[in-house]
Amino acid sequence: MIDFPILFEDGEALVIDKPAGLPLDTPRAGGVSLDDYLDELRFGFQRAPAPVHRLDRDTSGCLLLARNPKALKRFSAAFEARIVTKVYLGVVQGTFELKHGTIDLALSKISSAANGWRMIAAKKGKPARTHWKVLAEHDGLSLVEFRPETGRTHQIRVHALEGLGQPLVGDPVYGDGDGTGRTLLHALRLEVPRDGKPPVVAEAPIPDDFRALGFTL
Repeated sequence: MIDFPILFEDGEALVIDKPAGLPLDTPRAGGVSLDDYLDELRFGFQRAPAPVHRLDRDTSGCLLLARNPKALKRFSAAFEARIVTKVYLGVVQGTFELKHGTIDLALSKISSAANGWRMIAAKKGKPARTHWKVLAEHDGLSLVEFRPETGRTHQIRVHALEGLGQPLVGDPVYGDGDGTGRTLLHALRLEVPRDGKPPVVAEAPIPDDFRALGFTL
């Protein structure tokens, strides 16, 4: 049974409010994933919808699904062309003198047998750019709006650590993993332009674990 809100729906698109902790693919160790819900998300359509982009397991919020292969191709092209507006909220350790800016740090993947894989800032990596703005501060934490231009793996998480000098609260890879049950990152808003049609626009309410730390919009 579907236990998350549908934020947008029409003949070619669905946007769901993905819960934190729900992976898109079935984990190696087993367990529930978005794959288990795709058939229910048909809502009478012949095909099950397919995710257009990716959100980390811990990340909550706006996830776009395409209802047919043609829509999937068009939406994927929009992401590739960087014409999709993506707005995220993250709770970051610490407070900052500078309240807004742009982080330009190329990213590269590294891995080791002992620690697994992670992304790092590297001059020879793939270009990555994120605009950021502090929205609020509370108890030594900052609510930060992130607007990524690119869509690199773990981009916001690494840019928070390397660009702002502090990790996202709860991040077990780029921070200490303490304080919450997950990395506090939320896909707040998504806007996807479409030729000849109104854009796909969706906004996901701020999650309860953000509110529990004193952050609202």
